[in-house]
Amino acid sequence: MRILHTSDWHIGRTFHGVDLLADQARALAAIAELVSARHVDVVVVPGDVYDRSIPSSDAVAVCNAGLEAIREAGAVIVATSGNHDSPVRLGAGAAFAAHGGLHLITRISQIDRPVMLDDGHGPVAFYGIPYLEPEITRAELGIPKARSHQEVLDAAMHRVRTDAEARGGRRVVLAHAFVVGAEPTGSERSISVGGVETVSASAFDGADYVALGHLHSPQTVTERVRYSGSPLPYSFGERTHRKAAWLVDLDETGLASVERVELPVVRELSRLSGTLDELLTDPAHEAVHDHYVSAVLTDKVRPLDAMRRLRERFPHAVHVEWDRPATAPEGRYRDKVRGRSDLEIAGTFLADVRFEASVREIGWVEQALRDADRRRGVGERPAAPTDARTDVPA
Repeated sequence: MRILHTSDWHIGRTFHGVDLLADQARALAAIAELVSARHVDVVVVPGDVYDRSIPSSDAVAVCNAGLEAIREAGAVIVATSGNHDSPVRLGAGAAFAAHGGLHLITRISQIDRPVMLDDGHGPVAFYGIPYLEPEITRAELGIPKARSHQEVLDAAMHRVRTDAEARGGRRVVLAHAFVVGAEPTGSERSISVGGVETVSASAFDGADYVALGHLHSPQTVTERVRYSGSPLPYSFGERTHRKAAWLVDLDETGLASVERVELPVVRELSRLSGTLDELLTDPAHEAVHDHYVSAVLTDKVRPLDAMRRLRERFPHAVHVEWDRPATAPEGRYRDKVRGRSDLEIAGTFLADVRFEASVREIGWVEQALRDADRRRGVGERPAAPTDARTDVPA
């Protein structure tokens, strides 16, 4: 039996406010093409099918189209709910969908009721463990005092092993969890609410293959325990990652081989740094014209309307920040203001956050300080020089 392990689709996710549905549709189409080209029998998706518990109608349409394409390519689909999914909504109509080859495992009661699929060597049991929040699931799992993810996962795997030992044969486990030794990318939502979030890889002992979801980069925890990662990058921290899926072959005894299959890049991510004029004119940046771009501006003065101007050259720019160059050595605030007048401090503040104040602006600050002194009953400050043409402080 040939299995394709993919996960964390996060259909409906936005990237710095930009709609990713078109990119996600292309990623799912690529997965369907891979199913057809490599003669995949089963596609497993261990959680975070959607990015929100209540996905938009457009997100549902994209997801349904992707599932249909995978099914038409010849694969049965087994999917579980992740921490982003609503188990109730994702699992709605699960019994009906199973007759069409889409098996959705979203309830605790399904943990020890595997999806049974046959190949030339006999049956293979696919056990799905949906995301288990300790506070919510511990009572149903029969461990009311449990606080950690390890405890609830151990209870779930006890149910899996009990059923698997009675059935015999080969078994594949899908789970959505953070396994010790794996590395997050930064775009995952924390699952630490309710106790310690990590679990041991040894919790899955006895399975022929464990398809994990939750972390967004492809990783091998052990030969039999792996993360496929997400099909698209969801943070600039993932810009150097090559997205992939695992092609898993089972023979008559269990796991025969695992092959990493890289997924096509839908749109690359790039982080640029420099002044706005440099980013807009340097020919070296022409290669990233169609990338999602994050720009760090180093101008001495914050540029106006920077994002609009960046998008004239980089139409998919999604993030911009201003990294103001240091204007003074680091030190304690007390040391920086010691011995300086209020007017000098205000002038330096204006220069730091904007640019050097004009003589006229310094006059306005001086006038404001004198007014504040009068309200507090403090003696008059010396008057600032005035401009004879306007009769206001120069």
